[in-house]
Amino acid sequence: MRHEDVSKNIMLAGLNRTLDEWLCDSFVELMEEMELWKWDDATRDFCSRLAKALQHSNISVTWAEQLAVDWYHCIPLEKSIWATATRSIRECKMRIERIGGSRLDSDSEVWGLSQTTWELMWAGEAAMRKCIPALRQAGYESVSDLPRIQQSYR
Repeated sequence: MRHEDVSKNIMLAGLNRTLDEWLCDSFVELMEEMELWKWDDATRDFCSRLAKALQHSNISVTWAEQLAVDWYHCIPLEKSIWATATRSIRECKMRIERIGGSRLDSDSEVWGLSQTTWELMWAGEAAMRKCIPALRQAGYESVSDLPRIQQSYR
């Protein structure tokens, strides 16, 4: 085996671990996910630091899309990736935190949310980190793979 193949395989194995950890399915997705994380949270490995540095510097890279196509098993585009599906609620939480809000705020309605929604927003990320690996192991690779349950809200 050539030296470059060994190096490539080591880097790809690291990328795969990073993507699994952040619940992303491509480096492009990882860069988008890094918008929600502080620098100190993204220093676990090389790929996380690279994605955070590129995101923080607002640099898009042309090789990221090709990397996903050539080297990493991509979920078809019509499927909703876990990180993408949960990003809007996590982004809302991050924005509230940036302007001084916290889970301890006693009046959630000041933010235009019911008390139930407020609690779910704060508990959601922890639940996501805990449950999505188990869902993936059970064969649910994306949100689209989950069974649909019809429910009405009143």
